[in-house]
Amino acid sequence: MALPQDFFKALEDIVGPDNVSTDPAVLDSYAFQWLADLVRPELSHYMPRPAAAVLPASTEEVQAITKLCNKYKVKMKAHSTGWYHWSAPLYDEHDTIQLDMRRMNRILEIDEKNMYAVVEPYVICAQLQAETIKRGLNMNVIGAGCSTSIVASACAYSGIGPTTYFMGGNAENVLGMEWVAPNGEIVRSGSLGSGDGWFCSEGPGPSVRGIMRGALGPRGGLGVFTKCAVKLVHWPGSTEWNVHGTVPAYRLPVTENFRAYTLAMPSWDAWADVYYKIYDNELGYVFHRQFNLAGADLAPAFWLMYNDHTKQLTDVPEMVARPEMKELTEEMRISFQLIMAGRSARDMELQDKVLDEILAEVGGWKVERYCEEDMAEFTNMYLTRLGHKHINFVWAGGYIGSWMQPGTPDWVKGYVPIATAGLERDAAGGLLVQCGGDAMMGTGSAIPGGGAMGLEQFVSYDPNDEASTRAGIKHMEDAVTDAVSHGYPPGKEMLYLEIGQKDEDVFKRWANAKQTFAFRFQGKIKEAYDPNDLGDRMYQTLPSEGE
Repeated sequence: MALPQDFFKALEDIVGPDNVSTDPAVLDSYAFQWLADLVRPELSHYMPRPAAAVLPASTEEVQAITKLCNKYKVKMKAHSTGWYHWSAPLYDEHDTIQLDMRRMNRILEIDEKNMYAVVEPYVICAQLQAETIKRGLNMNVIGAGCSTSIVASACAYSGIGPTTYFMGGNAENVLGMEWVAPNGEIVRSGSLGSGDGWFCSEGPGPSVRGIMRGALGPRGGLGVFTKCAVKLVHWPGSTEWNVHGTVPAYRLPVTENFRAYTLAMPSWDAWADVYYKIYDNELGYVFHRQFNLAGADLAPAFWLMYNDHTKQLTDVPEMVARPEMKELTEEMRISFQLIMAGRSARDMELQDKVLDEILAEVGGWKVERYCEEDMAEFTNMYLTRLGHKHINFVWAGGYIGSWMQPGTPDWVKGYVPIATAGLERDAAGGLLVQCGGDAMMGTGSAIPGGGAMGLEQFVSYDPNDEASTRAGIKHMEDAVTDAVSHGYPPGKEMLYLEIGQKDEDVFKRWANAKQTFAFRFQGKIKEAYDPNDLGDRMYQTLPSEGE
C-alpha cells in the first residue's frame, strides 16, 4: 500500500526535510544486506525496501515518530551500525519505515569514579574504547568487532565477545536503558527510572530490564533504544598505545604485566579441561578461540601471510604446502588465544606459573611460533581492539555462522565433531568455499567468570554465485537436521532461516517448543507495549493460552 503524503510531511516536520528520504536509490542502500540472499526470493541481495529512511536526532524525535506510526498504523524499525539483516524491514506486504540512528552519535558521559559511560546508538565500541583507555579504563568489545553500536549490543542483542569472560557481556554490563516503547512511552530502567542516575540497572522494586532486553534482546522488533549506560572495567596497560606495524597487521607491544599466547591441546577433552582450569584459577583478560575462523587447515598459514606485507591471499596455498607449515597446522588444530593481564610484573609471573602448571596437567602447550614477538603483538592488538572483522568475508565475500549453541565446555565439545563432519560433507561437492574445514570459533566464556560458552562454525560461500548460495542455504538446513538428530537444539542457522519463512510457519514451530511459556509471556508484553503491531517477530511472541 502507498502511505499518504501527509504522513511523510509529518515526518519532515519532526526531523527536518533533509533527514527523510523516499528516494528508491537511497532506500535500496538500506535494503542491501549481508545474508539477504540466503533468505529472500530468487536469492535477492535485498531485504524489503523501506517506505522511508528517517534520521532522528533525539529521544523526543524518536518518540514523535513512534506516535505518528501508531496514528497511521505504520511499522517501524531502528538501525544503528548494523551487522545482521535483522535490523532491516522484514515484510514485503507491509510498509515499514527505517530509522537510521547515525545522528545520535554522542558519548554523553564517562564517569571515571563509578566506572560507567553513557552513550547514544551510533557510538561504536572503537570510539568509546579510545576514550576510556586514556582514563585507565576499558570496555567489552563484542565479537562482531569494534565498528558496532554499543547500544545495539547492550540493549537489543547478545553482547558477548573475547573480553566477556573478564568484563562481562553487555547484557550484564548495561546499567540503564532509555527505551521508546512501540506505544510511544519513554521507559527508563533501574536507578535512571527513579531519577537517580545511571549507576544501577535493577530496581528499585521489580526490574524492567528483562522486559526491555532479556537474554538475546528484541533485535529491533520492539521499539527503539535511544541511550544506555555500560559498565567499564580497569585497564592495567598503558594509556598511550605504541601501535606499530604495517597495514593491516598492526601490533601492540606486550608489556611486562601482559602475556599474549596461542595455546594448543592434544584433544577436545583436554581443551574442555583447560577451560575449566582457567575459570577456576581466574586467569585471563581476553579469552577467545579466534584465529581458527580462517579454517583449521589454513588458519596458521593465513595469519602468517596476513602479518607479512610482502605476501597476499594467493600465497596461502603455497605456504600451506610447506613441510614446516604442515607441522604447525597440526600443532594448532585445537588451539585458542589467551591474553593475561596483571597488576604488576610479579603478578604476571605468578599467573604464568599457574598457566604452565595447568598446561602440564592437561598435556597442552604454548604454540611457540605464535607466541614469538611479532605474532604475540599482533594477537594483543587484534583481540584487545577487535578491528579485523572484515576477515569474516575474506575467502569469497559471504559467510554463514552455524551452530554456536551455548553450554559448558564439556557439552559444547560434543557437537564439535558433528559440526565439523557436517561442513566437510556439505563442502565436498565444491559449491561451498574450500576454506580450511573446521572453523569453529568463539569466546572463552559468554558469562563473566566462566561457564557457558559456544563455538560457531564459519562457512563461506559466494553470494554472487547461485549454486554456491543455494549450497549455503542447504548447509543451514543440514545443520538444523544434524543438531536435532544428535539431541542438540538448532543453532544460529535457525535464526537466519526464520527470516525467510512465513509468520505462520515460524509461529507454528514456536508453539511446538518445549518452553512455550516464554513466547506467551512475551506475547503479553507485546500486547501492553505494542498494541498497534509496529514491530515484527524479531521479538518472539505467541498469543496467550486459549487465544
